[in-house]
Amino acid sequence: MASLLEPSLLENGGNLKGSSKEMRHGRTAHNMSSSSLRKKSDLTLIQKVRCGLLRQLLTNLQEVILGTKLSVLFPAIPLAIVAKCHGFGRAWIFVLSLLGLTPLAERLGFLTEQIAFYTGPTVGGLLNASCGNATELIIAIFALAQGKTNVLKYSLLGSVLSNLLLVLGTSLFCGGIANLRNEQKYDRRQADVNTLMLLLGLLCHILPLLFRYAVATDALAAYPTLQLSRASSIVMLIAYLVYLVFQLFTHRQLFENQEEDGNEDDVISEETPVIGFWSGLVWLFGMTVVVSLLSEYVVDTIEAASESWGVSVSFISIILLPIVGNAAEHAGAIIFAFKNKLDISLGVALGSATQISMFVVPLTVVVAWIMGVKMDLNFNLLETGTLALSIIATAFTLQDGTSHYMKGLVLLLCYIVIGACFFVLRTPQDPLHLGHNLAEALFRA
Repeated sequence: MASLLEPSLLENGGNLKGSSKEMRHGRTAHNMSSSSLRKKSDLTLIQKVRCGLLRQLLTNLQEVILGTKLSVLFPAIPLAIVAKCHGFGRAWIFVLSLLGLTPLAERLGFLTEQIAFYTGPTVGGLLNASCGNATELIIAIFALAQGKTNVLKYSLLGSVLSNLLLVLGTSLFCGGIANLRNEQKYDRRQADVNTLMLLLGLLCHILPLLFRYAVATDALAAYPTLQLSRASSIVMLIAYLVYLVFQLFTHRQLFENQEEDGNEDDVISEETPVIGFWSGLVWLFGMTVVVSLLSEYVVDTIEAASESWGVSVSFISIILLPIVGNAAEHAGAIIFAFKNKLDISLGVALGSATQISMFVVPLTVVVAWIMGVKMDLNFNLLETGTLALSIIATAFTLQDGTSHYMKGLVLLLCYIVIGACFFVLRTPQDPLHLGHNLAEALFRA
């Protein structure tokens, strides 16, 4: 393996920055969670290839495409493209695109971690903070371009809810069942910081909602609500920037405790990079392009899938999109909970929820502002109430620094009830709702 790595470094002109200990500390919970789904590559046959360029290409293909347990889902990508080009059922395009996004999201995390070996842990942490939820951000941009702000709000809300209730609940439940005789403990300090950030984000959502009820008519409240949302978004982005400084510089030790006393066999060792710096950048760019293409397919076909399946757009956006899109990250968190490493599981669930709430959501409002699209932070009464209760339930669950399966079960049951709520919900822009209203109008006529 070393014989392959050394020429790769020379060919790519990259130098490893930081000691092995620093690079381990530069890894986030997201990286460690995703690494549980990776598999070691057998490069015995590739090493026998005499051509250095061909050997490097085959090594990259082996590590990037086949180096994950989710590689079986990669065929869904060309199938989605073929289905789109030949005009197959739009519901099938939606399903294939979602399946194709699952391994791509995990591979983006892998590639950012590989690049971090050359840039150092600090730049790597910033890169992961920017690209950690690249899939959600790309889907958000396409939804804005098509004016589907309601679908965008639903999907972002669903990502936060799935991390707080589904991922965290499943992790606590499975970890509690697997470790019935051992008391599960975690560092409360990291959870407290993330909870405070989530509460700040919740305040920025509640104020535009209350502002609409405080003004006599919606027409008078529309423009001030939009202005308030844009100002709040800027405040949220500033808070997230300070949060990154807190996480990567001033209080890094709070986010490194999860890696202490770890068993090296639990995750694949990443002491050295397996691909070169420039190769990593090329792969990152290429996969981002593919993610963009599949995200466009998802946004284009979500209403068709809703109509075909008889399921509301809100349910698909809030429940199905986050579950399938972040399946790799979620599975990794649950695996570490089984191994009684709740700090990593909490880092994945709370870290991702914080990143979406305090970075992706306000950034989409600012991007919409630039694009001339009127998007605010008012997610409506039901959605905002659901978010508030989810954050409060999570805060109470994590208040004592210990865990058992009952806490996880309660969070899971909360998620099931919320899923049932949006399953029966029919919004005015829902195709099913529009069809029902049209049929009723024709019947009355």
